[in-house]
Amino acid sequence: MTRGQKATAFVRRYGLLIVLVLLVIAAVASGATKHVSLAELKARRAELTAFVEAHWIASLAVYGVAYTAVVALSLPLALVMTLAGGFLFGPLPGGLAALTSATVGSTVSFLACRTAFGDVITRKAGPTISKLAEGFRKDAFSYLFTLRIIPVAPLLLINVAAGLAEVSTRTFVTASFIGMAPGSFVYAFLGSGLGAVFERGGEPDLHIITEPRILLPLIGLACLAMAPMVYRRLRRNPA
Repeated sequence: MTRGQKATAFVRRYGLLIVLVLLVIAAVASGATKHVSLAELKARRAELTAFVEAHWIASLAVYGVAYTAVVALSLPLALVMTLAGGFLFGPLPGGLAALTSATVGSTVSFLACRTAFGDVITRKAGPTISKLAEGFRKDAFSYLFTLRIIPVAPLLLINVAAGLAEVSTRTFVTASFIGMAPGSFVYAFLGSGLGAVFERGGEPDLHIITEPRILLPLIGLACLAMAPMVYRRLRRNPA
């Protein structure tokens, strides 16, 4: 293999990961992450809403890029970004923008981990990742959909395990989009009411998704998603 071919192979394998690492360093070093908070949203709500009203499409595009970066870089700011989307753009446009951006960001993270560390993860995967990967191998769509709709594992861990199990990109994107939709719209709807909450000087109830009226339908959807996989396992092993 020539030097040029080696360089090309290196870029293909590690290029995306290197870009993500550099962006994480830049975001933390610049202090940009400190400005993504409900306190900042409350302090600058008049300025932000005025800008959105004057430049709605441009604002939505900037929001989408920023949210995609947050998820791709695995920064713990996705919830605040979803609330902000509902606050700035309304529950439906904000929820859809958050959902689309979260799906794209997750896919970038998934592809970066699979490309750069696929063989390493395969050899050295811990018990948690191995267990998740085994679930993906049995029924990738149903398993990923369930993990998205009821996030019992960290987002990055799910992305890594999906890469280890060699889940197809199409399955990953489709299951992620559908599975994250309920939570995205619930929190965007909650964010759309932040104006009234700020006026009262209170804080939004971020535990709304754990209330029975919200959580039970989500569990029901998760059970429906798991049903095909359970059925196939029972057919293979009736005992």
